[in-house]
Amino acid sequence: MLKHLIRRLSALRLPTNMPGRYFVNQKPDFEEAFGLPQVPEQDIKRFVDNLVVDIENHFKPIEKNGTEGVYLGTAGTSYMFYRLSKIPTFQDQKESYLNKALNYIKPAIAVYQFTTKNKQDLPSLILGHCGVYAVASVVYHAIGDETQSKNFRDFYYRAADLCKDQNFLHCGSDELFVGRAGYLMGALWLAKETKTPLQKNDLYEICRVMVRSGRDYSVRHHSPCPLMYAYYGVEYLGAAHGLCTILQSILSVPGYLDANPGDAADVKTSLDYLLSIQTPEGNFPATLDEMGRECKLVHWCHGAPGMFYLMAKAYLVLQDGKYLESCKRMADLIWERGLLKKGPGLCHGVAGNGYVFLILYRMTGVPMYLHRGVAFYKFMSSDIFKAEARRPDNPYSLYEGTTGTVCYLADLTSISQAVFPFSDIF
Repeated sequence: MLKHLIRRLSALRLPTNMPGRYFVNQKPDFEEAFGLPQVPEQDIKRFVDNLVVDIENHFKPIEKNGTEGVYLGTAGTSYMFYRLSKIPTFQDQKESYLNKALNYIKPAIAVYQFTTKNKQDLPSLILGHCGVYAVASVVYHAIGDETQSKNFRDFYYRAADLCKDQNFLHCGSDELFVGRAGYLMGALWLAKETKTPLQKNDLYEICRVMVRSGRDYSVRHHSPCPLMYAYYGVEYLGAAHGLCTILQSILSVPGYLDANPGDAADVKTSLDYLLSIQTPEGNFPATLDEMGRECKLVHWCHGAPGMFYLMAKAYLVLQDGKYLESCKRMADLIWERGLLKKGPGLCHGVAGNGYVFLILYRMTGVPMYLHRGVAFYKFMSSDIFKAEARRPDNPYSLYEGTTGTVCYLADLTSISQAVFPFSDIF
């Protein structure tokens, strides 16, 4: 099941019908004369309430829907309800949302707990076991059941030993969906949400293995970048499977770069390599073999909207303005070409692109980015989007469908808390 899903998702990078990938953005950009942008909280709340009812009506918390991790399954819906429970705009529904989060995580637990044909599948954050364990631990913590929270946290942390084998996955062991980068990002989220100590020894060792893996691959394949990786034989650069989230995860482990200056040097050189291949319009190739060709994908999974989180984290950690300038160029590109016809989702949809504006507004306080975030919401609620956007294959899922849209809209009403799922840079 997991291998089938991985192969299907990796095929997302091969679109052949390029024209008409996005709606032309006809909304006016921010001008000082507009004044401070206003977030229409009550309109957004009504929109979210309607989406939640639709999700509950069409995507039930049953075992059939509990498969395929947080990406497509009920664990992702549980994450959404947990996220809603934390947003001030929805505090009158907090208890109800936490109960629903529990109801939606239970089918995923039933599917994944103690059941795996291959131990190598356990560390998977986005598509498999560890993502379910992390959400379960956080939800049980939120409802006050610390015994169950600890049980699932322990399941998560036991998977760390598998990640220490440099080639524990034959398809590529370092990327976000099933590999070490995802494991690190999930561990950071889990510790933060449950207010428990980081397992630093494990995380540091995993970082060392990741750097060594990237160096070895780069030397063998004569890469122009000191750290390089492949997933199913493809040298991805974007967030879903590629270099950018691998680097982001290492940057995100507190204290690791300071304690390992040699690894820090290679991470920084790799960051600067990526900066050097950013196109004049602000985008990035989806893969290394697409260098020199037009970069048409403006998705979180492949392109600027996912690369943004790496450069934003680099700016916050390294305090070098060139990374923030890269982020601003990406945001301008997303404003121009980010209203995707693929739908409202996070992975390759409007909500995933809109998140860039929320995070950049948190970083800079520049009103233009809040204006743009509101504009993307308004477009998703427009008649033209409802009539002409494509229906995702999994329309109620966290990464492809309206469950992720709900997270974006809720975060728009509470910008100080806004975070792309499992990719908190703050």
